[in-house]
Amino acid sequence: MPYKLPAIMKVKPLIFNNIATMIKNKPAILYPSIILLLTVFINTQKLTAQNAPSLKQVFNNDFLIGTAINTPQIEEKDAAADKLIKQQFNAVTPENIMKAEIIQPGWDVFNFELADKLVAYAAKNDIKVNAHNLIWHSQLPAFMHHMQSADSVKQYFVHHITAVASRYDGKVYSWDVVNEALNEDGSLRKSIFLDKLGDDYIVEAFRLAQKASPHSKLYYNDYNIEQPAKRKGAIELVKKIQAAGVRIDGIGIQGHWRADNVPFADIEESIKAFAALGIEVMFTELDLGVLKNPWDNNTADVSATAKGGAAMNPYAKELPDSVERVQAKAYADLFQLFLKYKKNVSRVTFWGVNDQQSWLNDWPIRGRTNYPLLFDRNFKPKPAFYSVITIKK
Repeated sequence: MPYKLPAIMKVKPLIFNNIATMIKNKPAILYPSIILLLTVFINTQKLTAQNAPSLKQVFNNDFLIGTAINTPQIEEKDAAADKLIKQQFNAVTPENIMKAEIIQPGWDVFNFELADKLVAYAAKNDIKVNAHNLIWHSQLPAFMHHMQSADSVKQYFVHHITAVASRYDGKVYSWDVVNEALNEDGSLRKSIFLDKLGDDYIVEAFRLAQKASPHSKLYYNDYNIEQPAKRKGAIELVKKIQAAGVRIDGIGIQGHWRADNVPFADIEESIKAFAALGIEVMFTELDLGVLKNPWDNNTADVSATAKGGAAMNPYAKELPDSVERVQAKAYADLFQLFLKYKKNVSRVTFWGVNDQQSWLNDWPIRGRTNYPLLFDRNFKPKPAFYSVITIKK
């Protein structure tokens, strides 16, 4: 008699898409596996975000699990997000509130209110803060936009790093001291800092941060530095800082990749290459988007924007199971790689708490519906979440 699939297995073909074929071929041998899969499936259907397994507990002996958080979350005004953050994560990165345009809106005017709230929130909940960031070419205060004097830029540079980093010395676990300073070919990106302060401005930024915040770890953060040319530039940058006798504790590979195009071989080579420099390796802004961008590449340059129609927003209503499968496997494969190098990888941070929060809904095309994270718009765990949890079983 042919074996009929139970009705529950038809509810979510994502997990069981190949079971029917398996049963048909060797039903008797596969019965134990089928029962196990059914048990897993039934259990996952019952789980909500609040009673799901905890990422920070599952990977407690491996690396920190972080998320980027926004202002309502820092102020605990988003109850659903607040519960999830406290349950799932042991590290947070402020998405925007410690960037220069917000924290220093005027020449000698600082706004520390939200950053202070972040530090207090993290301390209350035993969460480590990765402060983001001190020096970046983007999101600068308005008064910097037309600054022509090298002396004025130097004064801002020293004052900003010293004032901000010293205020949170020992209160934040780490700083992204310099963010996104490299071009895709590994050369230094054109910026007001490079133009006015010269090639050594990154070394000087770390020197100032080291003095102002001796009790916090100091990192360089960038996207696409897993790619060979940009990786080479990042390695040279780290070596230059080290040769100057200045402290750099780690490097952050952002990890803005498409779920169907994760560069696993390049990522592995980068972990090995950066670890060989004696520094920590982190994945600092991880999201695996499911939408293409107009340039069909993995850039994460916030200034690169475009227009697009319905064809560039194919999953406005829901994400097909076939795409969920691709994303779930990609996340599982990534975490397998992170675990392989857990002696070198110290943190994995997702860039957002759930899909609704993701910056990819409005970049590079505004108003799209992307699904790049482990929790959906209702804060429920997605198949990608379970694929990550399962690799530790």
